[in-house]
Amino acid sequence: MICFWYNLAAEIHRLRSIKQETQEHNALRQTKRQRISEMTEFLDMQSGIITEYDDKLTRQLVEKITVFEGKFQVDFKSGVEIEVEI
Repeated sequence: MICFWYNLAAEIHRLRSIKQETQEHNALRQTKRQRISEMTEFLDMQSGIITEYDDKLTRQLVEKITVFEGKFQVDFKSGVEIEVEI
């Protein structure tokens, strides 16, 4: 009978751990969705077609750019990443 209660307690602990991981994952997804929504809203507010470099727009959208041999990666503040072959 002790083995049953030990196994039950272990299963409860395992399920709580999974629940915690799932909640953290969902919170990260929600944050990412919010950032994408903010980025979309900001872009919708821009008037006309962008035809030249805009420092304000770049600083608003881009977190960082990493240059590799033969490609570079753009990390947006929304969490979206793109790779561009050179």
